[in-house]
Amino acid sequence: MINREPPKIEAQRTFPPLDENLYNLRPQDAAFYKELTGIKDDAALKQHILDVQEKAYKVAPYGCIYLFLFTRRKLSGLPAYQQVVRIGRERKNPIFLDVGCCFGNDIREVVLDGFPAARTIGTDLHHELWDLGHELFKSTPETFTAHFVGGDAFNPEILAVAPPASMQTAGILTPDLNNLTSLNSLRGCVSAIHATAFFHLFKEDKQLHMARALAGLLSAEPGSIILGAHTGAQEKGVVNQLHRGIEIDMFAHSVESWTAMWDGEVFEKGMVKVDAQFVEIPDGAGGDGRYPMLFWSVTRL
Repeated sequence: MINREPPKIEAQRTFPPLDENLYNLRPQDAAFYKELTGIKDDAALKQHILDVQEKAYKVAPYGCIYLFLFTRRKLSGLPAYQQVVRIGRERKNPIFLDVGCCFGNDIREVVLDGFPAARTIGTDLHHELWDLGHELFKSTPETFTAHFVGGDAFNPEILAVAPPASMQTAGILTPDLNNLTSLNSLRGCVSAIHATAFFHLFKEDKQLHMARALAGLLSAEPGSIILGAHTGAQEKGVVNQLHRGIEIDMFAHSVESWTAMWDGEVFEKGMVKVDAQFVEIPDGAGGDGRYPMLFWSVTRL
């Protein structure tokens, strides 16, 4: 199911025209792109990324596309990332799911570090972005065997809320990843779920709904994990910011409210360990500007 309607981005108020002056590839990100694309020349790589960005912005004018945040390695910077890498290397038939995957950058990152590509899945509202990911990284579905499920994650046909899995079903179910049309067939089977810059797109009630839906996909096997990062706050509430022409109006959780939501509302208290950190990171615009972020993970015990 592919949504071809113009995107409705409630958390983002303004959609400025693209500005290539915002392009600023960090050395570690340049190395990542050069390795995966085979483009070694800096100017050629920049033009390649600009060309894909222009196509993607017409599909979904997200701030992460406008600000070139998609060029940054994000997943490996999360505190719990090595837990995901270990799962991919050591667990039998692991499954990694990237929610709001856009071009599939984070999937390619974890695959580069040893997670089997054929055991990874991306999901996004826009199938076109996944296709542009193949263009961006000069791959094909044959050379990069990750799977994709397109559609609105709030559509129960794509992802319905279900109770967290029990240990009685852990390791028993083996979904066919080659013929996925919905995430519901992954219920209780996913070893690691990643969701960065995703939850903050929605109001508080929708964040709770999505947390419950993703919890139903997570394997009950101890160590299974949901992790990510997004806009945070010292006290939960609406965050209004203007950053390089992008005005946002987002509901942001605090460490305390985010922890309480997962450990008590989504999962029964004591079923999971929640790690959450509130950090003000450089906003990337130069100067002393800071941006409030929540880095977090939820691990089955």
